[in-house]
Amino acid sequence: MLLKENILRLSPLNKTWIFDFDGTLVEHNGYKSGADKFLPGAKEFLQAIPQDDFVIIMTAREKEAKHITEKFLKENNIRYNEILFEMPMGERILFNDDKPSGLKCAYAISPKRNEGLSNINIVIDKNL
Repeated sequence: MLLKENILRLSPLNKTWIFDFDGTLVEHNGYKSGADKFLPGAKEFLQAIPQDDFVIIMTAREKEAKHITEKFLKENNIRYNEILFEMPMGERILFNDDKPSGLKCAYAISPKRNEGLSNINIVIDKNL
């Protein structure tokens, strides 16, 4: 769970990470005025995700931006499993059941636009 100290306590199980791109990982619409630029802590956060976890990136960017977006991620050694373009700009809603053990299996982190991920800390808790 996300605590006041911006700590997210997670189990040691493999995870699925779902990220918005513009305004969460990179400067919002930066590619339209020059080039993409990672927000504070975003690149390091992505690179710290374990290899066995699944990473999905979503963006409202048009499919015409696919090449430059994927090139930017490759040049920065960002691993992902799927990237989805032309996603609706409205709310993104995740439904997921919790485990019978009580393990919470869905979280939503909504940083302010262009704030980055530098103040979010992940702790793997073997007791979960």
